[in-house]
Amino acid sequence: MDQKKQDNRATRGTEENTAPLRKPFNYKLLWRRTALMIYDVISVILASYLAIIVRYNFRLDEIPRAFLIPIRNFMPLSILMTLGLFWVFRMYHSLWAYAGEQELQNLVISCVLSGVGNAVFLQLFRVEGYQPVPQSYYFLYTFFLIACEFVSRFSYRYLRTMKHKRENRDNAISVMVIGAGEAANIIIKEIIGSHFSTMTIRCVIDDDRLKWGRYIQGVKIIGGRDKIREACALYDIDQIIVAMPSVPRAQMKEILSICSETGCKVRTLPGMYQLVNGEVSVSKLRDVEIEDLLGREPVQVDIGSIIGYVQNKVVCVTGGGGSIGSELCRQIAGHKPKQLIILDIYENNAYDIQQELKITHPELNLVVLIASIRNTRRMNWIFEHYRPDIVYHAAAHKHVPLMEDSPCEAIKNNVFGTFKTARAAAMNGVQTFVMISTDKAVNPTNIMGASKRICEMIIQSFDRMYPDTKFVAVRFGNVLGSNGSVIPLFRKQIAAGGPVTVTDPNIIRYFMTIPEAVSLVLQAGAYAKGGEIFILDMGEPVKILDLAENLIRLSGYRVGEDIEIKFTGLRPGEKLYEEMLMKEEGMKETANRQIHIGRPIEFNEVQFLRDLEALKVAAENESPDIRRYVKAIVPTYVTPEERLAQQKNAAMEGKE
Repeated sequence: MDQKKQDNRATRGTEENTAPLRKPFNYKLLWRRTALMIYDVISVILASYLAIIVRYNFRLDEIPRAFLIPIRNFMPLSILMTLGLFWVFRMYHSLWAYAGEQELQNLVISCVLSGVGNAVFLQLFRVEGYQPVPQSYYFLYTFFLIACEFVSRFSYRYLRTMKHKRENRDNAISVMVIGAGEAANIIIKEIIGSHFSTMTIRCVIDDDRLKWGRYIQGVKIIGGRDKIREACALYDIDQIIVAMPSVPRAQMKEILSICSETGCKVRTLPGMYQLVNGEVSVSKLRDVEIEDLLGREPVQVDIGSIIGYVQNKVVCVTGGGGSIGSELCRQIAGHKPKQLIILDIYENNAYDIQQELKITHPELNLVVLIASIRNTRRMNWIFEHYRPDIVYHAAAHKHVPLMEDSPCEAIKNNVFGTFKTARAAAMNGVQTFVMISTDKAVNPTNIMGASKRICEMIIQSFDRMYPDTKFVAVRFGNVLGSNGSVIPLFRKQIAAGGPVTVTDPNIIRYFMTIPEAVSLVLQAGAYAKGGEIFILDMGEPVKILDLAENLIRLSGYRVGEDIEIKFTGLRPGEKLYEEMLMKEEGMKETANRQIHIGRPIEFNEVQFLRDLEALKVAAENESPDIRRYVKAIVPTYVTPEERLAQQKNAAMEGKE
């Protein structure tokens, strides 16, 4: 008996658990709709009598009774018809706190239809003995009904906005918007309408004189860019939003240069595509990046030539998890290779790019391998097994100060890792081998740059030794955001409150974004005939001190007061400026004006290979004289001893 009761309870419990959940009745919503309907009934009555009263200039004694009777008799039907129209046009279903153009449109249409209904019924169903209502009555009725409904539906939004402004008046962030176009309109509208935003738009700047003195979303356009400094002081601006996604880079640089002098934090939109895709919003605003200050348009490449070069090919990227290597993988993956092989010694980086490409390119035939380019057997097996058509060799030790402290490791990895990888490629039918070089290979003053110059010589030697494979190198300068780049370091130092460290006030560098550099590397590979050293046009050099100062100012801080700049002196092996060409190299143009070819420097290959063997033995034996062996191969390499002697001579000449 007890068991039966338990079974019944279990069955009942199961039935109760599987019974569909009922949505709780929303009494608050019912109350709101009822209140709105009562208001609408009053509105119809008020609009009906106001229309006839206004028609007779508020002289009640002059209104013929013959007009009032049909209005009164038709009133119940008019009320039911109007409520029905309001229901159909979702006047009781909308969230009026966020009402916009669509809700306003529905309101006007439903009120106009109510006016038309009044006209039709009062004309068709005349009461005998009474005069027809004046024609103006219908227009006045419609007008007053729209006015009453507008007040009821949009007053809440207005009061809510006023309350928000009042609550945030004291702690609001004063904002200036630069640009009075569509992007600015969307940004301002979102900030004004947001209940959670603590920003207050004080003024708008735009260079179009026709817009001066006019208003956008109720905010005045006070003038052009020459008014930025004055307006920041006048309106006590805390933050500047540059809402000009389509402005040329040169103009953007000028505007940001002015903004950097105001001490305000500056934010901007990523680009024109945000506006095209309808993605403009406050959440899309970002801090100003250094590439915004370079003052040049993004590098343009011939995508067609890259696609034709990479498509349906097996492509291998060594160092594929690094900053350059991973961007190579991203862009190659978008050009439909037959297979992409990512090779890296550091598993975390390899894993990250693997997971990213699985999501962005699920159709990609992707292979990720952990391997060291210094392992001869491993490299030979990989090339024999996968038979790549194209190799991008980006694996290298790149940090200049670290390599100065570990010169033998720079030689083992950069020089002989490249040698082993290039030889494995040549022995296994690779069509094109592209090595990523650096401007530091030109007249090198550090072991990293010298090792890369030796790599270029290896590439040129192999191109003659193995004619079936095209060996080329691509040389470029600093890339923004890469591992070891100065910009991420500056950002961390600013976030920590400073100081920002600059090695020397006169140091200059060439800069390019990672995607730009990689796009040009891909196109240079498509141009390869064998033996070339491709040199990327990096634009005008930039002073590192200027970058640091601008980054501090555009982050909303004052240089020297909020954030200090500290000069630490040149690091071991560091130059004041980098060069893209050696004296012996000429410059040859390509189809892309931003890619040039340096004329190969002739050298004795037999002697070069002998010197390489001696260098290999010295590196493996951790020779303290490793730099002497490097100097024998790269005569333009300036050793630390030579550099110190040059500095002493310069100091002596200065005293004299």
